Amino acid sequence: MSLNDQPTTLLKTIGNTPMIPLDKFFHASPIRIYAKVESYNPGHSMKDRVALHIIEEAERRGELRPGATIVETTSGNTGYSIAMICAIKGYKCIVAVNSKCAQEKLNVLRAMGAEVHVCPANVPPEHPDSYYSTGARLAKEHPGSIYINQYFNPKNAESYYLTAGPEIWKQTNGKVTHFFACSGTGGTISGIGKYLKEQNPAVEVIGVDAVGSILKKYKETGIIDPNELQPYRMEGVGKNMIPSATDFSVIDRFVKVNDFESAHVARMLPLIEGLMCGYSSGAALAAVIKELEHLPADAVPVVLLPDHGERYMTKVFDDRWMQAQEWLNGFTPVVKDFLLELKNTYGVSPTLL
Repeated sequence: MSLNDQPTTLLKTIGNTPMIPLDKFFHASPIRIYAKVESYNPGHSMKDRVALHIIEEAERRGELRPGATIVETTSGNTGYSIAMICAIKGYKCIVAVNSKCAQEKLNVLRAMGAEVHVCPANVPPEHPDSYYSTGARLAKEHPGSIYINQYFNPKNAESYYLTAGPEIWKQTNGKVTHFFACSGTGGTISGIGKYLKEQNPAVEVIGVDAVGSILKKYKETGIIDPNELQPYRMEGVGKNMIPSATDFSVIDRFVKVNDFESAHVARMLPLIEGLMCGYSSGAALAAVIKELEHLPADAVPVVLLPDHGERYMTKVFDDRWMQAQEWLNGFTPVVKDFLLELKNTYGVSPTLL
């Protein structure tokens, strides 16, 4: 490749992330599991896609002027992607994050020039101090700014429909049968799920929800049940309200995973595959583990791994943090057995397992 063939800007490297078979991790399964590894984006997460799409759509509509301000509510990754794009394009970035946000995410946001407002995590969405309310307030306080509002912006799902969906279809030669993805804003699973089902309505789209979130029960009953709510530590998985960016009609069902098992799965992955992914990637893989026995022998499952593990070094990958948590839930037996089998086979395991 000559210099003339190189990307002209960092933004041109967003997307076209690799599909990697996790043959060692799932060695005991007759089914080959493929991972769509989104940490290969320049901002190290899938959120580069939605941030770029929404910002460039606003530019095309003439809503962003040079030096304008972009505001967002984020669990960290979208904020970083926006901050990266703002640095390149010359915009100011303001983000509201909740207090679950890992310190690494806060550090990189500030390093990228973002103004960061940390809000309490365990308050209702309508509370004036919630990060949803704070983001909306900050947007109003900065006339001429745009508010990305990923939880309620249809452009969120559209970004994945236009990019990651076609990539997965092409990378599997149209053979994908099952797609697993965490649901937070719901944009990723909705956009990719819609595209895949348009190509083949038989593709099963499986959402990953956190214990402590309301999404699974809402999908099954249409009821927002406050009894489902409890504090949990995962970032970017589950919700305490229903984002309109989530198209429940393309999600066939949800699988619940808890903080504890998701953390241990995330810690095991780099030891087996050399692949360093984040907390929500552990959640997505835990869901696949739970569903393995239900997959047909000819299945071609794809699981989306949202971000890089480097943003969780003081949380999931820190023994002291793991030991300090008062875990509300332990291992689901099938997940514990899976990890112990890997430990016995390869002779490695994260400490504390």
